[in-house]
Amino acid sequence: MQLKPNAYRLNETVKGVETMTRFALAVLALASGVYTYLGVRGILDGSANFVFFAAIIYSVAVSVAIYAFWSFMLRFVPLVTNGVQRIGLFITMAAGCAMIIAMSSWLNAAALAGSAATEQHMAVTLQGYAEDLDQAHSNALAAQSLLPDVQRAAERFTGLAADERESGALTGTTGSGSVVQLLTQMGTQMNQLAATITGSRDQVASQFEQGSARLATMRELVSTPGAIEPRADSFQTEAVQLSAIIASLQQTGVAASVKRASADLSAGFIAPVANGQTADLANRQDQVMETVRVSVAAQSAALTAAADEILAVPAVEQRRFVPLSSAEAVIRYWQDFIPSWAGAISIDLLPVVLVLVLMIVNDAMRRESESLEEAENITAAEMLRAMNLYRRMEAAGVMSEPVRSEPAVTEPEIVPEPVEEPAAAQVADDTTVTPIDAAQRKRTDGPRPA
Repeated sequence: MQLKPNAYRLNETVKGVETMTRFALAVLALASGVYTYLGVRGILDGSANFVFFAAIIYSVAVSVAIYAFWSFMLRFVPLVTNGVQRIGLFITMAAGCAMIIAMSSWLNAAALAGSAATEQHMAVTLQGYAEDLDQAHSNALAAQSLLPDVQRAAERFTGLAADERESGALTGTTGSGSVVQLLTQMGTQMNQLAATITGSRDQVASQFEQGSARLATMRELVSTPGAIEPRADSFQTEAVQLSAIIASLQQTGVAASVKRASADLSAGFIAPVANGQTADLANRQDQVMETVRVSVAAQSAALTAAADEILAVPAVEQRRFVPLSSAEAVIRYWQDFIPSWAGAISIDLLPVVLVLVLMIVNDAMRRESESLEEAENITAAEMLRAMNLYRRMEAAGVMSEPVRSEPAVTEPEIVPEPVEEPAAAQVADDTTVTPIDAAQRKRTDGPRPA
C-alpha cells in the first residue's frame, strides 16, 4: 500500500524543487562568471576598455556554458537507466568538468588568492635574496681569516730583522747588513698584505649594511597591505639594486689578491748580495738569506693553499626577480592555497551533487512503482469505464457488506374475541328456534343486505 503513495510523493517533491534547482544553478553560474571576470582582468594586457570588454565577454560565455552544461546533465542523467548509456553520460560529465576547470576554476582561484599568491612569490624571492646576501658577505669576509697568519709572518720577519740588527742572532755579527735588509723587506710586504685585508673589511661591512637596508624595504613591500601591483613594481626595483650590491660584495673579496701576493713572495724573491767585509761573514749571510728564502717559500705556499680553499667556495649565482601574474602565481604555489582551489572548483562542480541526488531519487521512484506498470499505462477512457462499472456494482449491492442473518419475527395471530350468545340459544334441542349466525360476524363488519 505504501509503494504508490511513496513514489507519488517523490515525484511531487522533485517537481517542487525544480524551480529551486534552476535558481541555484543560475546563482552558481553567475558567481563563477564574476570570479572568472576578476581572474581574466588580472592577466590581460592592453587598454582599460579592451580589458573590460574582453573580460566581460569571456565571463558571460563561461556562465552560459556552465548553466547549459549542468542543465543538460540534470535533465538527462536521471532519466537514463541503461548501464552502458549511463556510463557514457558519466564519462561525458567528467570531460565537461575537466573543461570547466580548465576555462574557469583556475581563474576563480586566481581571483580568490591572486594577491596572496603574488605576495608569496615576493616572499620566496626575498628569502632567496637574503640567503644570497649572507653568502656573498661570508665569502667576502672569508679572506679575513688569512689576516692572523699574515700578521704573524710580518711580525716574525720584523722581529728577526730587529734581533739581527741588535744582537746578530742570525749571522753572529750585529749591524744592518744584507740579512737585515732582506728580513725588513719581507716584513714590509707582509704588513702591506695585512693592510690590504684589513682595508677590505670596512668596505664589506658598508656594502652589507646597504644590502640589509634594501632587504628591509623589500620586507615592508611584502607585508604592507594595499594593491599588489604597485608593491610588486617597487619590489622589483629594490631587487635590482640588491643584486648589484651582492655582485659588488663578491668582487670585494681579497682572497684572489692574497693568493697573488703570496705567490709573489716566493716567485719574486730577490736576495741582496752579501755585503760582509770578510769572506766568512759573507758566507754566513748567504746561508741565512737561503734560509729566509726557504721560509718565505713555505709561508707563500701556506697562504696560497688557504686562499685556494676560500676561492673554492662556489660564488653566489646572480638572482633575478621575475614578476608573475596572479594566475601564474596561484598555479606555481598551488600547494599553499589548497583551500582557495577547493572553493573555486566547488563553485563550478557543485551541480554534480544535484545530478547524483536526482539520479538516486528517480531510481527510487522507478523501484517503488515497478508493481504499478499497468496503472502507469492506463488511458482516460479506460479509467472512466472502470469508475462507471464501480458505481454500477455499488448500486447493485455487490460492493456492499453482507447483512448478518437474524431470526424471523412471526406476526401474532388474531384471535376472535368471544361473543355472548342470547339466552334463547342456550335452550338445548329447541327445534322451534331458528339459529342466527351472529357468532360468525365481526364487530367491524357492516350490516348485511336485506
